[in-house]
Amino acid sequence: MTGAAPLRDFQALARRAAEAGFAGLVVTESGRTAYLSCAAAALSGADLDLATGVAVAFPRSPMVTAATAWELADVSGGRFRLGLGTQVRAHIERRYASPFDPPGPRLREYVLAIKASFAAFRDGGPLAFEGEHYQLSLLPPIWSPGPIDAPDPAVDVAAVNPWMVRMAGEVADGVHVHPLNTATYLRETLVPNLAAGAERAGRDPAALAVFVPLFTVAGDTPEERAPWREIARTQIAFYGSTPNYGFIFDQLGAPDTTPRLRAAQKAGDLAAMSAVIDDELLAHFIVEVAWRDLPDAIVERCAPVAGHDVHVVLYLAGMAARDDTGGDTFERLGTVARTLATG
Repeated sequence: MTGAAPLRDFQALARRAAEAGFAGLVVTESGRTAYLSCAAAALSGADLDLATGVAVAFPRSPMVTAATAWELADVSGGRFRLGLGTQVRAHIERRYASPFDPPGPRLREYVLAIKASFAAFRDGGPLAFEGEHYQLSLLPPIWSPGPIDAPDPAVDVAAVNPWMVRMAGEVADGVHVHPLNTATYLRETLVPNLAAGAERAGRDPAALAVFVPLFTVAGDTPEERAPWREIARTQIAFYGSTPNYGFIFDQLGAPDTTPRLRAAQKAGDLAAMSAVIDDELLAHFIVEVAWRDLPDAIVERCAPVAGHDVHVVLYLAGMAARDDTGGDTFERLGTVARTLATG
């Protein structure tokens, strides 16, 4: 997993990732567009699968997103997956000046509108999508990108709560699990709700892709693991301050975690936020082992979703690539990725 970056820098990162042994890049979107970074990677010559993980949906019309994904599928030789998310109300309404409500049903319709666009691109038929939030009814041949020599790109969605997971199972091709995940969450929330959504639509749950970001804290000494453990703790505290994610802590028997994180956040006390995630709680969210044991530990951690098309996403790898003090951490994580892919 990596954020978008200046495009020439991103091409260099893509080549380095392929050489290190990674199968692909999952590109997040914040200040820079995930789509342009995926294009840079596809044109870099690197042997990689590419996915937005995730791009923000609502500020772009479904047609704009569909056309962009179509071009990326074409240039990558069919190795691009479109990952979409809602972001949060403040960013959608105040940063992007776009409508947000109702986020779940709006995203569901957005996915269907994109797939309708793909079908029109493919066969030249009329574009006719009528929804509550999006209506698409005009695509003259001169404005269509036309068919490509690659399958339609898969459309995956970011989902945390049960409703969104069921929606992903019903209409998407896969789900991006939030980095704030545990084995308990995968087993108790993700798997049954993904299956319920798939079965409601007459689909096979096993065919759905599941992207699982993991905080891997690998090292052969406590000193080697310590900085990555603290980075993970800080990120988990940040994510855990979101009220909608509080139930994940409830599942672990720590129901007061999100209120405590929010109180520290409002006070501007970042150290206190991290302190809320004590070592016992942290252990549920990270995979901490010696380097030689990391591949097996990852397989064990992902056991609840073993019946799906699992894509393990090494959350801290992107940070390791940018960290001049990280030594060979990035390359060693690449070796782990290669071991998982071949093992």
